[in-house]
Amino acid sequence: MAKLRIAFIHPDLGIGGAERLIVDAALGLQKLGHTVHIYTSHHDPGHCFDETRDGTLRVHHIVPPFPRAIKGKLHIFFAHARQLHLTAHLLSPAAPSYDVYFVDQLSTCIPFLRAFAHTRVLFYCHFPDKLLAEGAYVEGKINKGSLLKRMYRLPMDLLEETTTKQADTILANSNFTVRVFKHHMPSIRTVPRVVYPGINVSAYDAPDASEDDPDICQISSDRPTLLSLNRFEQKKNAALAINAFALLRKKLASRSEPSFKPIRLVLAGGYDPRLYDNVKTLEGLLDSARAHGLTYAVLTPSTSTVPIPAVAPTLKPDGATEKDTDIVFLLNFSSRQRSALLTAPSTLALLYTPTNEHFGIGPVEGMLCGLPVLACDSGGPTESVVDAATEAGGRTGWLRPPAPEVWAAALEEIVAMGAEERSALAARARRRARDMFGMDAMARDMESALRETVAMGPVSTNGAVWVAIVALLGGLGAVFAVLMRMVLFAVGAWAS
Repeated sequence: MAKLRIAFIHPDLGIGGAERLIVDAALGLQKLGHTVHIYTSHHDPGHCFDETRDGTLRVHHIVPPFPRAIKGKLHIFFAHARQLHLTAHLLSPAAPSYDVYFVDQLSTCIPFLRAFAHTRVLFYCHFPDKLLAEGAYVEGKINKGSLLKRMYRLPMDLLEETTTKQADTILANSNFTVRVFKHHMPSIRTVPRVVYPGINVSAYDAPDASEDDPDICQISSDRPTLLSLNRFEQKKNAALAINAFALLRKKLASRSEPSFKPIRLVLAGGYDPRLYDNVKTLEGLLDSARAHGLTYAVLTPSTSTVPIPAVAPTLKPDGATEKDTDIVFLLNFSSRQRSALLTAPSTLALLYTPTNEHFGIGPVEGMLCGLPVLACDSGGPTESVVDAATEAGGRTGWLRPPAPEVWAAALEEIVAMGAEERSALAARARRRARDMFGMDAMARDMESALRETVAMGPVSTNGAVWVAIVALLGGLGAVFAVLMRMVLFAVGAWAS
C-alpha cells in the first residue's frame, strides 16, 4: 500500500499535552513509513520536545508578522491571523504538495486548504476553543464574560464551528470531548471518532544511571517524591497539589513517622514567559508554598533558553541545597528529566490536578511507569484511570473530587501502600497504558483515519466551501471593525 505524504499544522509547538500528541502521532506515522512534516507558527528550540529539535522530526517554523497578543489581549484574533499566514505559505507555489493535511486546535485553515490545495483535511479536536476562552471548562456552566468580550467572541466562535464543519474527517481525544463537542457544535452532524492519544513507550525508559547528566543530578533525590506534570496554567489547578501536600505533611508529622517527614513535591511543566497566565500562575503557586511555610526551589534544565523568573528566587533553609527543599518547581523539563522522575524508585505517585480535562496524557505517563495516579474524577482521566478494584483489570489509581482534604486522605493511602500491593498495581497500570494508550496503537488508528480521508478523492470546491471562506473573512472583518470602534472610542474619550 502506498505511503502517504502528511503535513501536520499546529499553531505553537511548545511543551504541553497537545504538543506531545502531535509529536507522538508524527513519530508513529513516520515509523510506519509515511513522510511527515510539521508546520507551525512558533517553535523555540529551548522550549520544545527533543524530537522537534534534534532532527527526528522535520519541523517548518514559519515566522508570522503578527504578535501572539497585544498586552495579553486578542489572542484568538491573532491566532487566526497567524494561521492564515501559515496557510498562505502552504499554498504558495514553492511549498511541497501533500496527500492529506492533519490539523488540530485551530480550524481556520481548513476551507482554504480544501479550496486551493484541493487536498483532504483531517481535524483532530482536543476541545472546542469556544469553551476555553474563559479558562477551565466546567460542565453545565459557561462563563460568557462581559458584553464586549461576547461581541468579540461571537464571530470567532461562529468561525470555529463553520470551518470545523469543512473537515473531511473529525477525530477527538476522548468520549468526554465527543460528548461536549456534540452539545456545543450543534450544526456539525458528524460525530467525531475517538482516537486516544498514545505515547512513545521507549521514550519513558529510565535513563542510564551511569551517565553523569547534570540535569538529572539536579532533580534526583532518594527522598519520597510526589510528582505533578502539567503546564503552569491557572486551569491546571496545581495549587490543589500544594494544598493537599501541605495537609499530608501535617498528618505524617503528627504520627511521628520520621521516615515520611522528608517527603517532597515536584511540580514540573511547560512555562512560557510570553504568556501572562503562565507568569501569574507560577507567582500564585510560589505564594501558596510560602503561605504553607514550605521551602522551594525553581529550576530549569541546561537546554532551556527560558531564564528563571526574577519573581521566583529559591527559598530554602540556611545551608541547604535545592534538593533539600519541600517543593521543586521544574520549568520546561527535558525528556530525560521527565523519564528520570517518573521511573525513580523514590517517586510514590503521579498527581494530576485539572478538572474536566479533555484527555490528559499525564495519567497515562504515570501508569506506563508503574506509578499510582491520583486524578480528579471528571473528564478524560475517568477513561484512562481505573479506580475501583472490582473493575476489569483492577485499580490503577484514585479518582477524587478536587478538594485538598480528600486528596490528602487519598495520598495517605498511597504513601502507606506495601511493596507487594504497589508492585501489583504497577503491573496493572503498565499493562493498561501499553495496551490502550501506546503510540503504535494510536499510529495505526491515525493511519486508518488518514487513509480513509485520502480515499475520498480530490476535493471539488463546492458552494459550501466558498460560503465558509466568505464567512471566515467576514468574521475576521467584523472583529477588526469592532476593534477599530474600540480604538476610536478610546481615542475620543482621551481627547475629551
